[in-house]
Amino acid sequence: MHELSITQSLIEAVLDQTGERKVTAVNVQVGPLSGVLPDAMRFCFDVASAGTPLAGAKLMIDEPQGVARCRSCHDDFDLTDLILLCPCGSADVEVLSGRELMLMSVEVV
Repeated sequence: MHELSITQSLIEAVLDQTGERKVTAVNVQVGPLSGVLPDAMRFCFDVASAGTPLAGAKLMIDEPQGVARCRSCHDDFDLTDLILLCPCGSADVEVLSGRELMLMSVEVV
């Protein structure tokens, strides 16, 4: 489960910036093509934040839609999984969004 190591790195990055201040919320973006499962990340966050200033903080995950553009028909279409195939049948696509894995903001007291 790589979500645990990703979440631990997220917590370390937040602690590097906030020190010992109490954190109440961490806001991240996790795209459907990032390879990270948001539910697993939520579980790992609760476990990995125990005993830190992030204990009890809410992990708010924004899950933006994946979007691709077909190089054959030039249409944009939604991606819900890692199957990069245009409805026209072409696999010659450019991913425009959906690979996000970003820390957006932190709320502290």
